[in-house]
Amino acid sequence: MKKVGFFRSIHLKFVMIYVLLILIAMQIIGVYFVRQLENTLLRNFETSIEERVNLLAYYLGEELDKERNPDDEGPTLEEAVKKILSDLNTADISEVRLIEASTQKIIGTSDQYNQGIVGQRSTDTLIRRVIATSSNEGENVTQIDRQKGRIWILVKPVRSDDDLTGVIYLVAKKENVYSQMKTINNILATGTGIALLITAVLGILLAQTITRPISDMRKQAQAMAKGNFSRKVKVFGYDEIGQLAITFNNLTKKLQEAQATTEGERRKLSSVLSYMTDGVVATDRKGRVILINEPAAKLLSVSRETILSSSIVSLLGLEEEYSFEDLLVEKESLILDYSTATKPLILRANFSVIQKETGFVNGLITVLHDITEQEKIDLERREFVANVSHELRTPLTTMRSYLEALSDGAWKDEEIAPNFLSVTQTETERMIRLVNDLLQLSKMDSKDYRLTKEWFNFVDFFNRIIDRFEIIKEENTAFERKLLNHTAFVEGDEDKLTQVLDNIISNAMKYSPQGGKITFKMEEKEDHIVVSVSDQGMGIPKGNLQQIFERFYRVDKARTRKLGGTGLGLAIAKEMVEAHGGKIWAESVEGKGTTVSFTLPYDRNEEDDWT
Repeated sequence: MKKVGFFRSIHLKFVMIYVLLILIAMQIIGVYFVRQLENTLLRNFETSIEERVNLLAYYLGEELDKERNPDDEGPTLEEAVKKILSDLNTADISEVRLIEASTQKIIGTSDQYNQGIVGQRSTDTLIRRVIATSSNEGENVTQIDRQKGRIWILVKPVRSDDDLTGVIYLVAKKENVYSQMKTINNILATGTGIALLITAVLGILLAQTITRPISDMRKQAQAMAKGNFSRKVKVFGYDEIGQLAITFNNLTKKLQEAQATTEGERRKLSSVLSYMTDGVVATDRKGRVILINEPAAKLLSVSRETILSSSIVSLLGLEEEYSFEDLLVEKESLILDYSTATKPLILRANFSVIQKETGFVNGLITVLHDITEQEKIDLERREFVANVSHELRTPLTTMRSYLEALSDGAWKDEEIAPNFLSVTQTETERMIRLVNDLLQLSKMDSKDYRLTKEWFNFVDFFNRIIDRFEIIKEENTAFERKLLNHTAFVEGDEDKLTQVLDNIISNAMKYSPQGGKITFKMEEKEDHIVVSVSDQGMGIPKGNLQQIFERFYRVDKARTRKLGGTGLGLAIAKEMVEAHGGKIWAESVEGKGTTVSFTLPYDRNEEDDWT
C-alpha cells in the first residue's frame, strides 16, 4: 500500500476544515460588523450635517427676513451671509452656498476661493427642483468627484412664515467616513490573520491527537494484510478512538484465530482438489470464477491466472443458452461438446449450489468429467449394433423370401428351384463370412489373440499370395509386380499378414474395371518396408479416405453388397497391421484408382544374419 501523501492526509484535511470554519465564521461576523458599522457611520454623518444645516437655515432665514435700507451703516445681506457661512467651514464640509429662492442667485458661499460665483444665477438641478416643488425635506445625493472622491450634496430650503425665501446648497466630504472604514477593515483583517494562525497551530495539535491512533491502526491493518497478526495497536486513551483501538486489537485476535482455521481448511481443500481427476470450478454469488483446479484448467484449455473473476457461463461457452441463474436451478447434467476437427472432447458438467443456512446463494460448484472415451465407445457400440443388424437382416430377408417361395411349391420348378437354392447358399456363405469377420474383430478388440511371429522372406511371401490371386483373376485383368530384387526378412505372423493382403487384393480386384491393371509394389526404407496395392478402379472421394478403415464403411454400398463384401476387410487389415507395429493408409484419385499401403518394421541387421 502506498504511503498517504501530506496533501491527501486526514491530518491536513482536519486542519484545513478547522481553519476554514474559523475563517468562514470570522468573515461572516466581519461582513456583518463592517456593513452595520458603515451604515451607522454614514447615518450619523448625514444626521450631524442635517442638524447643523437646520440650525444654519434658521440663522440665514432671519438674515433674509431683515429689512435693510441702503443708507444704513450695518452689514449688507451678502456680508452677513458670508460671515455666517465662514463659521461653518469644517473638515467634513467642503462648501455651503445660499441661493435666493425668487431669483435663484447665489447670495454667498463659504469657499474663500470661489467668491466669484456670488451674484450669479445658479443652474444646479437639485436647487431648481427644491424651488419648484417647495419641498420641506429638501434633496440629497451622493456623487463621486475626481479630486474630492465621494461627496454628499444636500439641498435644504430656507423658509420664513411658510414662504420659501432661500435654498442652502451644502457639499460634504463622505470620503472621510470610508477612510475610517478602511482603517477598521485593516484592523479586522490583521485580527483575522492572527486568529487563523493561532487556530492552525491549535488545529495541528488537535489533529495529531486524533490522527496518531488512526495512523497506528492503519499500520496495523497493513501488517494484517501481509499476514502479521502479532502486532497490537497502542491505546492512547479511553475515548471513542481509544475504544476503537481496543476493538481493533480484539478483531486482530479473532482474525488470527480465524485465519489459522481457514488456512487449515484451505490446505485440506487444496489437497483434495489437487488429487481429483475431475475438474472443479467454484464461483461467487455473482457467477465469477474464484477457484479452478488443474484438471479443470487442462480440460478447458485455459490459464488459472487469467480465468479468475471471469463468468462461469462464458468459461463453459453457454452464453447463448444459459444464464448464471439458469445454472443455479439446473438439476440435470449438461453435456458440453468441445470437439475440434483434430481432437474430440466431450465433458459432463454437474452443478451444485453453495447455500447458507438462511437459503442465501453463496456460489456454485461445477464438476467436469471427461466422457469423451465413453461417448466414443457408446457411439461405436450403437453404430456397430446398427450395422451388424443391417448386414444380417439383408441376407436373412433374402433367404426367407426364397425359402417361402420354395415352400410354396417353387421347388417343383426345375428351372427356378436351383437358382433359388443357389441364392440361398450364397447369402448363407455371406453371413458366415460376416460372422467370422465379427469374431475376428471381437478377438482383436479384447486382445484375446496372439501373434505367432517368425522371421520370413516377405518378397517370396508376397509373390506366393499374388500367384494365388493370379490364378483366379479374370483374363483381361493385368498384374504388375514391382517387388524388391533381393530378400527382405521381417518378423511377423504369416497367417495374419496373409489375411491382410487377401483383404486388400480382394478389394482391388473387385473394384478394378474390365481390362484394368493391379500393381503390387514394395519399397525398402531405413527401418521399415512399404507394401502397396494399386488398382485402376473408380477411386475414392478425398473426404472418404479417412473412413474406409472403419467397420462396415463402404463408399458404394450397393456395389459392395452386390460383390459380396462385408465392409470389415480393411478394418481387420488395419487392426492386424497395427498389431505388427505398422501403419496403413490409402491414396486415391477419383476416376483413376486407389492405392492401399501399409508398413512393417524392418531390420537390416537381422536380414544379414539370415542371409
